[in-house]
Amino acid sequence: MDKRHLATMPRRLIVLCLAMLWPIAHSEPQGDLPSASGTVAFVRVNVVPMDRERILGNTTVLVRNGRIEAIGRSVSVPTGARIIDGLGKAYLSPGLTDLHVHSDTRGDLTNYLANGVTRIVNMGDARPGFVARVRPRANRGEIPGPQVDAAFIVDGSPRYAHLFVETPEQARAAVGIAKTNGYRFIKVYNDLSAEAFAALVREARGQGLPVVGHGVTSVGLERQIEAGQSLIAHAEEFLYTVFDETGPDALPSDAKIKRTAAWLRQQGTYVTADLSTYATIAAQWGRPDVLASYLDAPEAHMLTPEQRVAWENSGYAKRTGPGIEDNRRFLADFIKTLNDSGVPLVMGTDAPSIPGLVPGFAVHDNLRALHDAGLTRYQSLSTATTQPGAFFRQHVPDIEPFGTVEVGSRADLVLSAGNPLEDLSRLREPQGVMVSGRWYPAEELRAMSRALMDEYAGSVPR
Repeated sequence: MDKRHLATMPRRLIVLCLAMLWPIAHSEPQGDLPSASGTVAFVRVNVVPMDRERILGNTTVLVRNGRIEAIGRSVSVPTGARIIDGLGKAYLSPGLTDLHVHSDTRGDLTNYLANGVTRIVNMGDARPGFVARVRPRANRGEIPGPQVDAAFIVDGSPRYAHLFVETPEQARAAVGIAKTNGYRFIKVYNDLSAEAFAALVREARGQGLPVVGHGVTSVGLERQIEAGQSLIAHAEEFLYTVFDETGPDALPSDAKIKRTAAWLRQQGTYVTADLSTYATIAAQWGRPDVLASYLDAPEAHMLTPEQRVAWENSGYAKRTGPGIEDNRRFLADFIKTLNDSGVPLVMGTDAPSIPGLVPGFAVHDNLRALHDAGLTRYQSLSTATTQPGAFFRQHVPDIEPFGTVEVGSRADLVLSAGNPLEDLSRLREPQGVMVSGRWYPAEELRAMSRALMDEYAGSVPR
């Protein structure tokens, strides 16, 4: 996340995967076809396609080789297909996407999968071994986890400890390095010079890498968007380079907010709606007791010992002076205005770089925060399904369709006990998750979560 002022809401003590409900769906393999490369049929399920707000009741969804091949009430199920029977009660919806994470461990991938997250984008500073080795194996379905994409972060100074460039020539070289090493995006950061930013954008366009990221102080978000930046990595970036009013009442006027929203809609720019992230920071600002509650929460024991140490040493709880609660409230209203204006919003959490944000679990917290801000459940869920899929289709042309339950889409799916459009928390306890055509029933997800907790058990932050 931005190393300036950002924040997230108080965390709830949630039930871990170990306490998931036993599934009402019944999984029955027929024949010996492996689910990752063969045929799987979801029968008697209620489909939440997310192409628009509707439910397809008592439906069959046929998956072959990781793609949705047919949907309907009268779909014929081939002999030898694996049957996942929803018994008329379970709901099948698209897998969730987190477009802004800083996860780079196998354990994190387990957490995402157990929470129904089937695609993530590492937004910078992933270890090379993760990008070069773990990411391709996850994407091929060789290890459990979501599909993984990565952004190559480029800054203009060493202030935030990122790779930085000082000249346009270096900026162009950075894009080439990113392309060679399989990065999908270029992420721009705060201290880039205007000249280096311009060179990055031109070179990235030529190399087919979309530009995403922060507000660059020397350029400003408006000029960045006009130059071709396709995604703003945090909604709060607008506070720093667009809504830069000064004085005791520094928040922008309603008129300026609406003008900005209308302009963003016209530009087609995607914005990361990271309400829970900012609220988590706000809650722990100058509050060591809140940080302690984050470390004690059950899901925090799904973090590596190193991640727990990083949380404990984080500086937010040590801050003094005015907090950022006013900004948090403003951002909730701002994101609601963006949504109402038709600006495409996408899910992003920054997990696990901010204390209180556990990979996978944080997605559900942000869904709740968006709904609390006034978005409908369908609109909130769209930020983690339909909109990320649309963003990739627009800016990554070779991507396989995902984010909806439609014929031809990737079979990245979540089966839940109830309708998420009536209660988003239904998605917190999946009865099973499919990614890349591989079916993980609830009992297998629980077993992976238990193994992860056992691996980290007894590890105490130093």
